[in-house]
Amino acid sequence: MTSYKIALLPGDGIGPEIIAEGRKVIDAASECFGFGVDWVPYDNGAEKYLATGELITEDTLKEIKDSCKAIYLGALGDPRCRPGILEKGILLKTRFYFDQFVNLRPIKLLEGASCPLKGKGPKDIDFTVIRENTEDFYVGIGNRAGIGNSKQELEVVRSMYKVKFGLDIETDGSEIAYQIGVMSRKGAQRVIRYGFELAKKEGVDKAHFVDKANVLSDIYGFWRETVDEVSKEYPQITPEYMFVDAITMWFVKNPEWFKVVITPNMFGDIITDLGAMIQGGLGLAPGGNINPDGVSMFEPIHGSAPKYKGQNVANPLATIWAGAMMMKEIGQEKTHGAIVSAIETIIKEGKVRTKDMGGRNSCSQMGDAVASRVRELAS
Repeated sequence: MTSYKIALLPGDGIGPEIIAEGRKVIDAASECFGFGVDWVPYDNGAEKYLATGELITEDTLKEIKDSCKAIYLGALGDPRCRPGILEKGILLKTRFYFDQFVNLRPIKLLEGASCPLKGKGPKDIDFTVIRENTEDFYVGIGNRAGIGNSKQELEVVRSMYKVKFGLDIETDGSEIAYQIGVMSRKGAQRVIRYGFELAKKEGVDKAHFVDKANVLSDIYGFWRETVDEVSKEYPQITPEYMFVDAITMWFVKNPEWFKVVITPNMFGDIITDLGAMIQGGLGLAPGGNINPDGVSMFEPIHGSAPKYKGQNVANPLATIWAGAMMMKEIGQEKTHGAIVSAIETIIKEGKVRTKDMGGRNSCSQMGDAVASRVRELAS
């Protein structure tokens, strides 16, 4: 029997509760479809950081790389910690270490889910956003400079390249802050190619590419240039460009236009939250951080919601759906299909609903319902 080692990072707030339900559903599916899952837990999160000052170490990441097929993450964030410390020190560090250069977000309205768009249904909202996940303005380099003269050195290190910036700053009249975005030819090529390959696999003849090249012409003009270059490999698929502000408008007005959307890092972060709302809310929004040839990580896109910690009221469906994506990535296609179908059936029936869905069922009751339905679908 095939067995997979999966690194389990429950994280903070509601993270442990929702991850427990995702694990419950995957364990049920593994029994039905004849494979094994060996969960390897790691306690990296706020509690460990507050007690020891440790985030996630190179040794831990190497251990995961050497032994695990994928990573299943709950949520990160705690008001007791300085804003961004857990996200940068754990989430982004993990993404960069494993070179998870694709952020994959299905924007799919399941039958029965509540949609805020008048007149739109499941047939209208069914597309995928592919977000570049390691570059752009999220490389994490920037600083402040006070009035006067200063020198600063900044560095970006990736698997494909290393970049150093040596800055001579002369400031007169006001302190400044700055952030540097970086996009490489190789980094853009690989995520653009991933998008074209998905469009090819799904049999669509158009892929949409997002940027703001009319204002930030250097970095996003470079993006467009690279799209044009890669598109020559896919003559059957037409690339269509959209500015980020325009695509947010069309997501709302005509979501049925879209099937595959490819975007640089920062804009992808923005538009996928809008996508979450039109597909029924953050409780139904899964995500994957993908390295097609390495270790990928799967998580709900919502936060840790610390005020609901330990109350057993969180909606685990985004986490369960992220687990389904993880199963698909490691080769368990039937499991992916069964879990998503089970989620949709539960939503459509409306008998089990968590607080955010207007119901009174608990997090664990929702997990039980999905696990039970997976068993029924597999029988």
